[in-house]
Amino acid sequence: MSEPILPGDRQHAPAADRNRDPILAVLQRILPAAGTVLEVSSGTGQHAAYFAPRLAPRYWLPSDCSRAALQSIAAWQQAQPSPGLLPPIALDAQADSWPVETLALPQPIVAIVNINLLHIAPWSVGLGLLAGAGRILPAGGLLYLYGPFQVGGMMVPSNASFDQMLRQRNPTWGVRALEEVLAAAQRQGLALKEQVPMPANNLSLILSRC
Repeated sequence: MSEPILPGDRQHAPAADRNRDPILAVLQRILPAAGTVLEVSSGTGQHAAYFAPRLAPRYWLPSDCSRAALQSIAAWQQAQPSPGLLPPIALDAQADSWPVETLALPQPIVAIVNINLLHIAPWSVGLGLLAGAGRILPAGGLLYLYGPFQVGGMMVPSNASFDQMLRQRNPTWGVRALEEVLAAAQRQGLALKEQVPMPANNLSLILSRC
């Protein structure tokens, strides 16, 4: 039996404060009216604490593979409790199975949300995320991806500089090609439903489980 996730220090990412309202506006428009939304790689937990009360009556299930992140998520939950915010769970996107596949939830998972992960993780993590979404989502269920992308092999200068910085930090990181992401998603039964331009040269990708 795994140890409970106890609150630790609340981590803070300034980018989460900047992008939360544009992301929330998209989520409020596209998410099913009820059900559980699984957030993969919740990071600090700021988004979970902010989105959960604003997306009621849906449930929000945060997750991460980092113990420090899980403790930060729990700390945000403790500081800003919400009836729809579920306790965080440990989840490795690369795993062949995810805990939610056997976990008892108040409502079934109808959507998966992933914000700013694909470019700061090896591509194997992205492939694991898409595979997990293909396994878990019901027909018509949504996968929401947010972040910077290469489109047609092109990037705006700020994203190109960001990509170079990421690859210098870790050669397995980098801004992903939109076409490669969508091709990998299609292999998992996920089709692009909508592409939404976002501030700071990011994109929201809404994919639907076929």
